[in-house]
Amino acid sequence: MAAEKPHLNLAVIGHIDHGKSTFVGRLMYDAGAVAPHIIDKFREEAKQKGKESFAFAWVMDSLKEERERGITIDIAHKRFDTDKFYFTVVDCPGHRDFVKNMITGASQADAAVLVVAAPDGVMAQTKEHIFLSRTLGINQLIVAINKMDAVDYSEAKFKEVVEQVSGILKMVGFKPSEIPFVPTSAFYGDNVVTLSPKTPWYKGPTMMDTLNNLTEPDKPSNLPLRIPVEDAYTISGIGTVPVGRVETGVMKKGDKVIFMPGGTTGEVKSIEMHHEEIPQALPGDNIGWNIRGIGKNDVRRGDVCGHVDNPPTVADEFVGQIVILQHPSAITAGYTPVFHAHTSQIACQLIALNKKLDPKTGQVKEENPAFIKAGDAAIVTVKPTKPMVIEPVKDIPQLGRFAIRDMGMTIAAGMCMSVKKR
Repeated sequence: MAAEKPHLNLAVIGHIDHGKSTFVGRLMYDAGAVAPHIIDKFREEAKQKGKESFAFAWVMDSLKEERERGITIDIAHKRFDTDKFYFTVVDCPGHRDFVKNMITGASQADAAVLVVAAPDGVMAQTKEHIFLSRTLGINQLIVAINKMDAVDYSEAKFKEVVEQVSGILKMVGFKPSEIPFVPTSAFYGDNVVTLSPKTPWYKGPTMMDTLNNLTEPDKPSNLPLRIPVEDAYTISGIGTVPVGRVETGVMKKGDKVIFMPGGTTGEVKSIEMHHEEIPQALPGDNIGWNIRGIGKNDVRRGDVCGHVDNPPTVADEFVGQIVILQHPSAITAGYTPVFHAHTSQIACQLIALNKKLDPKTGQVKEENPAFIKAGDAAIVTVKPTKPMVIEPVKDIPQLGRFAIRDMGMTIAAGMCMSVKKR
């Protein structure tokens, strides 16, 4: 068997109607991951329903049922290869899902393609997604200026949207000069695998080339073991099997582990990935692991598994740096929204507003502000209403990021600067 290519998780993000699903379908089709006859079948079906442009989007949707069935998602369906890497598309269909998945799983994306439709340019969600990507630690970004067919492949329009997007990227600390902007039409396949004659003015790389030029992320296997629990199953004859994705560190069969914040300990009997037993699990692996000596109620979603000699940190309070994305009113000390960190969702109270920052530069604008509002960045002291695992971003970045939700929307995103342990 040939050595496996390095693997990258790719999030495809952007405003709701800017063509993300079609873009993903096109990437997979052009990379040879979806058989032509499948696309033809969808095309036919889509045509009959008068929705021809949805053929590629349907490829992704048709795989949904399959995803909803099993615990371990069969990755092949969302896998495509370039010369250098194999990619898994982190599929976040709706905006709400995206936000939720990004928070509980964005650590899961190594890179993101931001899809911006040329006719519309930057929309509210475009901004929010750029911002969240940054706060959630995605450092590699590619921008697809999509639907170029709808603006007659105009270079002027392309440049205008690039300019708009660059302004927002700068604001959150990306360097636009280091980010590829590719004019695409996902529907017609322009500049996806081959350069399009319709954009003779564009001299940059194709979409596939930009993906090939990404760098492989460092595997944080040298950090302490941290596996946020996504769920725990009781399997007759086996016992309790937590499932989750290894964020950092290495877990081997026989290891003594602890689940925090509860403190339950046990020994790793076996580790399984894609229905096969493996001797050890590394960062990025989605696994189920069977623990000797724990019961059904000893472990639940939101717990974090680590080694007994270096247990996950449980915060009594923590200091966070946050940016308020949206909120209808001013936020004052005492506000208690829900914090989403790794797989946990816990109401936390902002017990102090320490500093207001300039969101563009990070410089202190005001000490101990009376309130903060949409658009502000701030340093705040936070008290979880019940025990919560969170790590300082400088120690274990994968467990140091969070989003704050209230009223059915993401109102802020942030990172943990320091923890006062319980």
